[in-house]
Amino acid sequence: MARAAGPGPGPGLGRLLLLLRLLLLGGLLLRGGGAAAAAAAGAEPCQAPRQWEGRTVSYEHGTGRNTRAAVSYDGPNQRLRILEERKALIPCKKFFEYILLYKDAVMFQIEQVTKLCSKIALTEPWDPYDIPANSTYEDQYYIGGPGDEIMVQEWSDRKPARRLESWVGVYTVKECYPVQETYTKNYSVTTSTRFFDLQLGIADPSVFTPPSTCQKAQPRKMKDEC
Repeated sequence: MARAAGPGPGPGLGRLLLLLRLLLLGGLLLRGGGAAAAAAAGAEPCQAPRQWEGRTVSYEHGTGRNTRAAVSYDGPNQRLRILEERKALIPCKKFFEYILLYKDAVMFQIEQVTKLCSKIALTEPWDPYDIPANSTYEDQYYIGGPGDEIMVQEWSDRKPARRLESWVGVYTVKECYPVQETYTKNYSVTTSTRFFDLQLGIADPSVFTPPSTCQKAQPRKMKDEC
């Protein structure tokens, strides 16, 4: 004979079971993607290193040109030294060293072989490699894969009154190293710069001192082609 079904749970017990299910579901979400979202909800811009040396690859979207360079970055003194890297023998291609001294509003362009020098006025203001305090948090994610991954945060200058951004920066969560910066203008990407092999500090501060040939510098920028 079949066993008779017992009475179902009363209204109080039903509400208790529903509450337990909701708590269990909330715990699972928090352990997964919900945890990252909760951590990022109160995210604030980190403080990027103020002096470092490393390498960069800058891509100019208008020309389709990639430029690889060794970079020395001195934030407190607003100085930047860029040494273009030779990765291949390119006929009629010149490589330059650039020394940008923003406090003096001047840039030196030095041809690497002949040491010819140009001295050019800087008209753009100093733009440090960091996350401005009024930046908008965009995302947090891992670069790489399991066992070999780095967590980064993405920030921009997007504001509620303007849906599109003109700057997007990706920085590591630990130590706040720059990973990539992208600039846009008139709804089009202009430049993208990737950073790698960064080391804290400036090994040789004399890299910011122009060579003696710059004492007779010409006032116009040199072309990078013959």
